[in-house]
This record gives sequence, C-alpha cells and structure tokens, in this order.
Amino acid sequence: MPAYHWINVGVEAEVGHRRNPFTHIVSTFNEDDFIMVKLDIDTPWLETALSEQLLNKTLGNLIDQFYFEKHVHLDELSEFWADSMEGSVLDAMMFFYELRRVGVPAHFRV
Repeated sequence: MPAYHWINVGVEAEVGHRRNPFTHIVSTFNEDDFIMVKLDIDTPWLETALSEQLLNKTLGNLIDQFYFEKHVHLDELSEFWADSMEGSVLDAMMFFYELRRVGVPAHFRV
C-alpha cells in the first residue's frame, strides 16, 4: 500500500494484524518520516485499543502528531454520543498526559 491510501474496510486492533493501521506504520516508516494520525472511527472500544498501542515506544516514537476524539461523558455532546460515551474528561486528560509522557505529541479533540 502507498503511504497515503484510502482503505474502505474495517480496521483491527490486534497488534500485528494487517488491517491494524499501526502495523503498516511500524513496518514501513522510520523516525525520519513525518507521521500524523487522526483517529476517529466512532467505535470507542476500537479507538481505545488502537490508541493504547501508542504507549509502546517502538510505535510511539514514530508518531509526530496524534489527534484523537475520545468519546467521554460530556453533557454538550450527549445528544450525539449517547451510547458511545465512556469515561470522564479527567480520564481522557490522564490518558493524553501518559501519551505525552512517553513522547507522543497527543491532542484531545471534541
């Protein structure tokens, strides 16, 4: 696959799976490449499983910018996220803090 390619199939969270987008990144790129990831699948358990893989130094060191819309409990968005909200804003901020602590420039978006 080229570096930028539209893949119109579901992704997998399993580490090493060929449809895990991070498998492609680890096997194709190095720290000299600029890699920006925007994770917005709207399936919280899958997004969480994928985003937690960035805590792995091998993968985390490759990511230059990471943007993630974590579906936490927010009154303002409950109309749209009702069934997909999990955790609090504090939980999200602590996760992003952990990503940044290991060197991943992570940005919480709503």
